[in-house]
Amino acid sequence: MSPKQTKEANEAFIKGVTRAMKRAAKEARRMAKMHGTKVWVMIDGRIVGLKP
Repeated sequence: MSPKQTKEANEAFIKGVTRAMKRAAKEARRMAKMHGTKVWVMIDGRIVGLKP
C-alpha cells in the first residue's frame, strides 16, 4: 500500500470506530433510562453517575 492509501484506510477505520462508539453510547443511555439507572462517565478525571 502506498502512504496515501494507508492514510485513507486509517481515516476510514477511525471514522467507523467513532460512529460505532457514538451508537454504543446512545444505546447505553437508552438502556439506562429504560431501567432507571445512572450512566457512569468520567468528567475531569472523576467518575460521575449521571441521570440519562
